Amino acid sequence: MPKATIRNSIRRLRFEHGEMTQQELADRAGCTRQTIIVLEQERYVPSLLLAFKIAKAFGTTVDAIFTLQEA
Repeated sequence: MPKATIRNSIRRLRFEHGEMTQQELADRAGCTRQTIIVLEQERYVPSLLLAFKIAKAFGTTVDAIFTLQEA
């Protein structure tokens, strides 16, 4: 079975939203800065709840931030 990867545009969105810091996003999403770091590096897949909180922080939808890339 091919391995799938979750891609995201968090880093780009932070800069499009007034150069929001990782800490500011973490505070808005209710997680740690370290979580935002590993999300941006695509080394961590967020829970559905966290994905919705991040989308809300950017005023957009989950599927506008996270995409499934199948290998």
